[in-house]
Amino acid sequence: MENILNIFVKSIFIDNMIFAYFLGMCSYLAVSKTVKTSLGLGLAVTFVELITVPVNYLISKYLLAPGALAWLSPSLADVDLSFLTFIMFIAIIASIVQLVEMIVEKYAPALYNSLGIFLPLIAVNCAIMGASLFMQERAFANVAEAAVYGLGSGIGWLLAIVAIAAIRERIKYSHIPAPLRGLGIAFIITGIMAISFMSFMGIKL
Repeated sequence: MENILNIFVKSIFIDNMIFAYFLGMCSYLAVSKTVKTSLGLGLAVTFVELITVPVNYLISKYLLAPGALAWLSPSLADVDLSFLTFIMFIAIIASIVQLVEMIVEKYAPALYNSLGIFLPLIAVNCAIMGASLFMQERAFANVAEAAVYGLGSGIGWLLAIVAIAAIRERIKYSHIPAPLRGLGIAFIITGIMAISFMSFMGIKL
């Protein structure tokens, strides 16, 4: 249980997809103009990561890894399908994103319209693909750890985009030099927030 909690906290604050790895920056900067749309996209990304990371873990462990097919037959113990990793991971992510898009369009049409093209573009959000690849690199012991890592990574991304959206809403009323308005000041704030998140690296887990 302690290891699960460590993975969860670390994936949110220390290994934050935005502030530690700068993954998913395109939608992070484009959608973070209002808290409402940022929250909607953040929840969608969190849901996709929660589903895709453990599913990709199972696919990697029981289908793609060297010797993973031994459970089917001893004669398949030497089969290595790891070269299919990217294709399979992308296929799973795209399928889940399509499901999320259909759900949001049906039950929250206003949010669907406000997110626009960025909702289907979750499929190519590098933060989601990065979570699956980091999961594979960290070699988690079981699917529960992979699921917690996916959830934590999604919450970390949600926290980052909602925080920057709240700041950008407030700075509309600030006196910002003309050359820095828009993305310029957003990049500066993101850098400052990334530096502040580095303080979490001192947490001993």
